Amino acid sequence: MIAQLLLSFRESLEATLLVTIIFTYLQRMKRKSVVKYIWYGVSVAVIFSIGVGSMVWLLFGYLDEVTKTLFEGVASILAAVVLSTMIYWMATKGNTLKTEIEDKVKGLMAGRMTFLFAFSFIIVFREGFETVLFLTPYLIHDLLSTIVGVILGVVMSIIISYLIFIIGLKISIRGFFYFTSILLVLIGGGLIGHSMHELIEYSEHVGVDFGWVGRSAYNLNLSTDDIFYEKSFIGSILTVFFGYTTSAEWLRLIAHAAYLGIFFPLTVIVFKKKN
Repeated sequence: MIAQLLLSFRESLEATLLVTIIFTYLQRMKRKSVVKYIWYGVSVAVIFSIGVGSMVWLLFGYLDEVTKTLFEGVASILAAVVLSTMIYWMATKGNTLKTEIEDKVKGLMAGRMTFLFAFSFIIVFREGFETVLFLTPYLIHDLLSTIVGVILGVVMSIIISYLIFIIGLKISIRGFFYFTSILLVLIGGGLIGHSMHELIEYSEHVGVDFGWVGRSAYNLNLSTDDIFYEKSFIGSILTVFFGYTTSAEWLRLIAHAAYLGIFFPLTVIVFKKKN
């Protein structure tokens, strides 16, 4: 549930921060009468996001076991790609995000109010859709934990946004996103590693040989009641942040290491450069 909570918290925080910026700007401009259009857009976006997540989960239930393995592998790759793109976007836009949003809202207010609805819908639905992509590998394995993680993540993001913009709590948004980006890079590495494992399993079903990279690199042979078993409490934490697993193929290890070797320093460099 830790990964689900962190992913949903990060995405929902981004959405709530953007929407709160809009609300704050409209109040400052004494345009409270148009706030309802923002609420309409947010509400419809949330409904659409839940709908997309439900369709993904229902679709997965109709797939056969072999196709499920392929689906999970591809979904994990897609989630890692979108996650990496989002981290880079936040690193490059963090300092100017508030100004850009206010400028766009100012321009939209000069036109029809339906544009405000569309703008808020796009902001929230984009984050909601990304969340669905990120959580798909978790959703198809542990529905209850994913739902609980999403609810907790959303509630936490709303509280943080309220503290920052309504109460005026002084916090470095850029520093906060920098810290969470590092954590998400670690999660992205785990997703890439997991996707390789699923693709290797799929290849075995269809008779494709990956060669030596598809063979086992190690197997700890831990029992399910061992504290370091990957689904135990400690094992789950290690799995979420470090891609820990009790057994792994060479391709999984190589892909995981390559992802971290590229995106960890890239994330640090981009954030420092834009500071």
